[in-house]
Amino acid sequence: MTVPVSPAETLREALSGLLDGLPPKTAAQAVERLIANYRGTTPTDAPILRDRADVAAYAAYRMPATFEAVRAALDAFADAVPDWTPGSHVDVGGGTGAATWAVSATWPEERPVTVLDWAEPALALGRELASRNPLLKSTEWRRSRIGAALTIESSDLVTVSYVLGELTEAARAVVVDAAATAAAPDSGAVVIIEPGTPDGYARVLAARDRLIGAGFHIAAPCPHSAACPIVPGEDWCHFSARVSRSSLHRQVKGGSLAYEDEKFSYVAATRLPVAPAVSRVVRRPQIRKGQVLLDLCEAEEALRRVTVTKRHGLLYKAARDADWGDAWPPHGV
Repeated sequence: MTVPVSPAETLREALSGLLDGLPPKTAAQAVERLIANYRGTTPTDAPILRDRADVAAYAAYRMPATFEAVRAALDAFADAVPDWTPGSHVDVGGGTGAATWAVSATWPEERPVTVLDWAEPALALGRELASRNPLLKSTEWRRSRIGAALTIESSDLVTVSYVLGELTEAARAVVVDAAATAAAPDSGAVVIIEPGTPDGYARVLAARDRLIGAGFHIAAPCPHSAACPIVPGEDWCHFSARVSRSSLHRQVKGGSLAYEDEKFSYVAATRLPVAPAVSRVVRRPQIRKGQVLLDLCEAEEALRRVTVTKRHGLLYKAARDADWGDAWPPHGV
């Protein structure tokens, strides 16, 4: 019997040959420059990905992490709208298409997909990689300036991942509003993902406010659509996704571990009625002898730490298996 290959494995295989013929030093320098740009605080008015070397280094280094972060956000969203499947998808600032791979992994069927990005080399490589994924072969890769002049065609799902940090505050508002307008009436959804830093969280929070103002319901990660209970400046909401490290990861960052954890912040909102989590685990659970400590964001618009002990029976077993970002309590427990 043939074991089906997962989208993550297919993506890794597609990425594995990208750096063939590219000197390791050149790849490492490109990655270091890209990291500095993406972590910087100065918005850019030009594409960060300039040529094939930049795009190949970026894709090999960043696509697996972006894929896992977006997939984690989409999985949480799918739990809140279990009977919904997007009939179409637009990925804003999608670059080489990591979010399109994540959507096809979450809802594995073919659909009209459009990737908008202003870097033609990224779109070209994204098209090349997508040819390895049967669900993405008909994807349209369209050059578009992401900013004040952005227009987005109507779609069931609009994703905006790792994009807002490249824009001015005014352009961010335009992009979020355009995504909200493009989301199909009554059933559309917008999912926004940013780095899991205080600044990334602040951008997500501002986008969340705009989506609520446009009539959207928050499906994840928040268990409510009210104000975030986190005190600004004291903490920030973010989550973690485990990513297998490539040889380029090890070359640039050093270290011997076969994985790393990608920290990300996100918001998933929809015009549909939603059944968000009763609460969500917002920190890594602390497992101690006979008990598990869970930090939860709750529907009552509050943060609370709960202690689950052996006397809680099945709930204790579930707590030991709980992960950062999970809904709590699990379904059926």
